[in-house]
Amino acid sequence: MTSMAASNRTPWLVLGLVSLVVLIAAPSFIGRIQYAKTRAELAAIGDAASKAELRSVGKLFTTLARIIGPSVVNVTATRRVRTLADEIRSLRGEHGPGLTDESFGSGVVVDAAGVILTNYHVVAQVDGIRVQLSDGRDFKAKLVGGDAASDLAVLRVDADDLPAAAWGDSDSVEVGEMVWAIGNPFGLDRTITYGIVSGVGRRGVTDNPFQEFLQTDAAINPGNSGGPLVDVHGRVVGITTAIAGRESRGIGFAIPSNTARRVTGEILAHGHVERGYLGIALRELPPMLPEQQGALVVAVEPKSPAEVAGLEAGDVVTSFGGEEILDPAVLVLYLTRAPIGETVLLEIVRGKDRRTIEVRVGRRPKE
Repeated sequence: MTSMAASNRTPWLVLGLVSLVVLIAAPSFIGRIQYAKTRAELAAIGDAASKAELRSVGKLFTTLARIIGPSVVNVTATRRVRTLADEIRSLRGEHGPGLTDESFGSGVVVDAAGVILTNYHVVAQVDGIRVQLSDGRDFKAKLVGGDAASDLAVLRVDADDLPAAAWGDSDSVEVGEMVWAIGNPFGLDRTITYGIVSGVGRRGVTDNPFQEFLQTDAAINPGNSGGPLVDVHGRVVGITTAIAGRESRGIGFAIPSNTARRVTGEILAHGHVERGYLGIALRELPPMLPEQQGALVVAVEPKSPAEVAGLEAGDVVTSFGGEEILDPAVLVLYLTRAPIGETVLLEIVRGKDRRTIEVRVGRRPKE
């Protein structure tokens, strides 16, 4: 009787154990199924989002190339080589004074009426300049004017309704912004490279006190000179001009667009660039002076705008037109950008006194 009862209970015990196992395992199993389903859904969404995002980034690059590409031109400068007729040179294929040498650079259309901006060093002291547009048309270009100090030159071709590039505001450019350089490095037509702005307000890159640059890691090579550096909207924020060292090593420089735009306007208006002048000699502040920054006046030219305004040797200029002066180079930059004839307030330190004087910006004498 007892064994019969035990055998009757066995199926129920087995069923109970199975039910218990199911109750315990089911949530975990169902959870794994739900997790796998959710993960698959997220992966699908992620793939779609990533592909869409990648497509949008790719479109940004191609759109920029289409926007700025037609405004970029090839610039070919021709120089006559002055050589003597010589027996040895003739054996080398050199036939004397008739030889010509060509150099290549880039340029950007800044006015639809045939106005093109490039670097001065691309077209300096040449006998002929030719410009090839993106549509293949080739023009003889006239040099409207050049400015060696800023390394900019303006050309004009006999064409109209050209695709002019839009100017950007280089003063608002920040380190880390994406930029694109486009030009003709090594003669490779309309090559576009990408990078970021690595630095702004770079001075001392050259020995020219009138120059400051945007620094970029976008690849810049020989032949890029005069081409545009553009922002994410396709606006010109700089004109590529220099490479650190003989080869591109991730450090290139561009003339800020606000400088380029101002110089272009002056050349078109006057054929040259007029720069401000006060008639003072400047030095860095010596360590013993209490002022931490400024420009020390060490000499004043007789009858100059500075003398007329009352500036004296020993004065320390700390502000020019409301702009803080960190060192003499900054003062020179602000002065050269000031309109001729404009009255500017200078803040100076004389001895222990601080005072404000008015000075009328003069025209820098021709050197």
